Amino acid sequence: MTTVPQSKLLAALSGHANPIPPVWLMRQAGRYLPEYRAVRAKVPSFLDLCFTPELATEVTLQPIRRFGFDAAILFSDILVVPHALGQTVTFSAGEGPLLSPTMGTKEIAALGRIDLQALAPVFATIERVRRELAPDTALLGFCGAPWTVATYMVAGRGTPDQAPARILAYRDPQAFAVLIDILVEASSEYLARQLEAGVDAVQLFDTWAGVLAGEEFDRWCVAPAQRIVANLRRRRPDAKIIGFPRGAGTSLPRYVEQVGVDAVGLDWMIDRRFAREQIQARKPVQGNLDPLVLLAGGAALDRAVDDVLAAFADKPFIFNLGHGILPETPIAHVEQMLARVRRGG
Repeated sequence: MTTVPQSKLLAALSGHANPIPPVWLMRQAGRYLPEYRAVRAKVPSFLDLCFTPELATEVTLQPIRRFGFDAAILFSDILVVPHALGQTVTFSAGEGPLLSPTMGTKEIAALGRIDLQALAPVFATIERVRRELAPDTALLGFCGAPWTVATYMVAGRGTPDQAPARILAYRDPQAFAVLIDILVEASSEYLARQLEAGVDAVQLFDTWAGVLAGEEFDRWCVAPAQRIVANLRRRRPDAKIIGFPRGAGTSLPRYVEQVGVDAVGLDWMIDRRFAREQIQARKPVQGNLDPLVLLAGGAALDRAVDDVLAAFADKPFIFNLGHGILPETPIAHVEQMLARVRRGG
């Protein structure tokens, strides 16, 4: 007889369908919550918040207290990895993250191994959160996938189409491969330590996977993710891993087949029939409500929630957004969404 995990989210990741699917939201701890804004005002910078375990624990738990989500996700950022590799990372209001020096061929050659001690506050946060969470609430860790993190390291900031990294990968694929190799090793170590500290599962965010052409998608998205999953399985054979290659579209079945994740996140742009037939038939899926329909609310939100549930909820499924919650989202709309999910549409 198969034992069903106590957490609804872990049950879904193990291939069990729940009558009411587990639900959490990407970026569920953040600026849309007044209690988050109050904590953020206590520290001079965003990274200070990420690296202060007491405060990072508080903001991780805030959406669980308010909404009762089925999973908490560690409050941190994908760019703590470049920070631990020696790049200077700052967050400027209105501009987003800034990284220096930008990574060209010479700078990549000078990179060393990840300094896990620089990330010790993150692991301390995980231990604190796990102690405070109820056993049936899962705790998720995460990191950025190598391609997405590399785009920020090369450009020094976010860009609309990630052209700086794409150009470097075309012009000097050997140097870019070195950067990806460094990030594969760093990400594997970082996620393994998160699992050791107490997270129940991890998510690999490849936010910019969708800008890659076919062969580049295989080389810079699929292959590095496959290596990270294999590294984690060697250290933690029971590790639960969610992959989220946003914008992968019709390349998503290839990602699922080759990477070996336990579940895959679906963005809001994917055709749901395609996702059900080509993805959910093979693996549990997570998603895929449009963050803008959550912002809009009203009857449109009700219809959209119902459509997601109709497409996926009869099989192993985790309800989520197709990307992060927007800062302007009204709390009442989150409550509306949750009520509808929990009564099954």
